[in-house]
This record gives sequence, structure tokens and C-alpha cells, in this order.
Amino acid sequence: MKAIVYSRFGPAPEVLEEIEIATPVPGPSEVLVRVAYSGVNPSDAKARAGARPGVTKPAYPQIIPHSDGSGVIEAVGDGVDPDRIGQRVWLWNGQWQRAFGTAAEYITLPIAQAVPLPENISLESGATLGIPGLTAAHTVFGDGDVAGKTLLISGGAGAVGHNAVQLAKWGGARVISTCSPSAATRVAAAGADHVLDYADPDLATKINDLTKGKGINRAVEVEFGQNAALLADIIAPNSTIATYGSGASMTPTLPFGPYLFKALKIDITLIYILPQAERQAAINCLHQALAAGVLTPAIHAIFPLQDCAKAHDTVMTPGRAGAVLLTTC
Repeated sequence: MKAIVYSRFGPAPEVLEEIEIATPVPGPSEVLVRVAYSGVNPSDAKARAGARPGVTKPAYPQIIPHSDGSGVIEAVGDGVDPDRIGQRVWLWNGQWQRAFGTAAEYITLPIAQAVPLPENISLESGATLGIPGLTAAHTVFGDGDVAGKTLLISGGAGAVGHNAVQLAKWGGARVISTCSPSAATRVAAAGADHVLDYADPDLATKINDLTKGKGINRAVEVEFGQNAALLADIIAPNSTIATYGSGASMTPTLPFGPYLFKALKIDITLIYILPQAERQAAINCLHQALAAGVLTPAIHAIFPLQDCAKAHDTVMTPGRAGAVLLTTC
């Protein structure tokens, strides 16, 4: 089979290469999936670049990148119902703590990581449901119902944020979102009731005006370190900051006093290790929203497998409008 691999850290064009390797065979409780689309996430590009703190070399001699994907089950291992052969599925944690991910024509995975894809949902959309979809669902609904609440979703133009805006609106929340001015129309179209410039020096005042001083009930935050002080000013007492990123400031300074006297909760989400019950709740949420036609995952670009390096560079380019995929079709 064809696969994209790397064996050392570095720039995408220098370390990613296409090779031919043996098609894997599913073991007990595993399935073999013919990959149609491989989802490319910033975490994949950062891992390939060696950008994770304290990690000096790849964990395996040869790595096929990417955790997300979609495709069709072609074979099953012992203990798996053979009726699953031919089933369309979407994939999660393809390359999490494993050497071989979805940037290949085939992948073997534990059966739980190949989720049946609802018939009315395309394989392209399915490839976005892993990291972007599950993160959005969990950060919005991780504490339950959001109907009647006011949610702040930072980075509403990003793959996670754009999904989160749609899901929060579907859940009955009033949605305030931040993004760059160039993306404001797209974020409003996703369902945001109010769209604000994330770089506005008066952002806190404008958010407090919109809530009439009552504060935000839940924040979905992509840049926690950069926005920690802002959040202290705008979040309502006893509310939650559900954060899934802090790339601009990985060692944030926390204004503990304001957080303390509002009893704010910080819910850090790492979707790779989400407990089973919470993951299943997020999966159910995504399927329900997709079936209802209220969630349309945005796709910025689809590249052929051999252009994996271009896909990695694209996913790290500011201003993209949705997910980046590879296709083996």
C-alpha cells in the first residue's frame, strides 16, 4: 500500500515521503479500513515538526501521521462481527500512541475506533469528526445542557470553533464568538449571535455590555494563556472555561484572585484521552447534530496523498476556513 512516513523531525517537505509498505492485517478485535480521507490537524504538523516540549526524536523508527480519517472496513480480525465488512466508518486516535496513522491507503484499528458513519453523512465530513468534531462537542456540552446560557467561543473561524458555534446554537445557547474581521461573516452564518474582533482592545467591555454585566456562562477557549486575564473579567461566577489550546502562551500567568473569588472552573480538554463515557456522549451529540442537518463541518482544502507536505503547511497557515484533508481516492 502507499503511505506517507517520516523518521525524523523537520519541515514537512524535507521529512515526509511517500513509500510502499505491506498492507497491515487486522489482529483480534481489530478492523482493516480502506482509508478514503485522512484528516490533517495542527497537532499532526506540530508532532512531525518536533514542536512538543521535551520530545527530541520520534517515538517510533517510522511514523505514518494523522489521527483522524474515514473509509470502509475491508476485513476484520478475530472477535469482530464479519457483517461490519463494507461498513462506512470514521476514525479517531489513528496515530495516538501508535506508529501508523491514517495517511495511508489502509489502517488497522481497534474496532471501537472505527465508528459507523451515518448514511447521510459524506466520508469527507466523517474525516473531520475526530479531533475537531469531538473537541467541539465536548467543550460545548461537557457539563450538559446549554439551552438558555450565554457561551463565548473564541476562534470561531477555526475548525473546532466553527463546529462549536454550530453545536452551541443548536443546543439553544446564545453565542458570542471572536475571530478576525475577515471571518466575521462566516462565523455569523454558522449561528453566532454576536461576532467580535478577537484583537479589539475593548473586547472585555463589549462582551460585558452584551451580557449586561451578568457574564458568560461557559467559554470555549482556543488560546487560554493569551486570554486568561480577559476571561477573569467576563465569565460569570461559578462558570466554566473549557479550553483545548494555548499555543501562543504555553506557560500562562493566571490571575488567581479573580478566578478564586468567582469560583471559576478550568476544564482542560485533551480529546485523545477523553474517558469512554464522555467520548460516547460526544459521538452521540455529533451524530444527532449531523442527522438534524444543523452541523456542517467546514473543509478548507483536500489534497492527494502525495501532497501531504502541502497539507501540513496549509493546516498551520492562519486564516484557513475549515479542516484540511488528504484523499487516497
